[in-house]
Amino acid sequence: LSDIKRIQAYQPETESEARARDLWLFSYLCNGMNLKDIAQLRYRNIDEKEGTVTFHRAKTEHTSRNLKPVKAVLLQPANAIIERWGNADKRPDAYVFSVFTDDMNAKRQLDVKNQLLKLVNNYMKRIGRKLEIETKLTTYVARHSFATVLKRSGAPTEFISESLGHKDL
Repeated sequence: LSDIKRIQAYQPETESEARARDLWLFSYLCNGMNLKDIAQLRYRNIDEKEGTVTFHRAKTEHTSRNLKPVKAVLLQPANAIIERWGNADKRPDAYVFSVFTDDMNAKRQLDVKNQLLKLVNNYMKRIGRKLEIETKLTTYVARHSFATVLKRSGAPTEFISESLGHKDL
């Protein structure tokens, strides 16, 4: 948790570094959301009244018959990230982060997602070195950090599993 706070307080040196750090933090803050799921987020997934974001994990959307949506509370820092990097077009069908466009085919989306993943992970590794964090920071570490913080806080395993969008314990 102290490392997460240090990452959040870190002052990026460039806009690209800031965006990478913010996408990493958004993942952590939104139940360890996968980067592809972040890229696929649309404004219709956000319930402003409830203060939540609901999504289906891309990883399991074609492998599971009973898709359970993942619902994450949108904390103020996550909302600030949306305000800073989000698409100005806030129609329900608009992508939140403008990573994908509606005219992209699946192959192009995969290429763009992989490029973004590499970029975020490279910047996060640099940030980790600058902050002298022993763990090699990746988007996967954001997901596991979310789960670890919950576990160390005494959250039940069932809650953690559900929050991560796992099909079973």
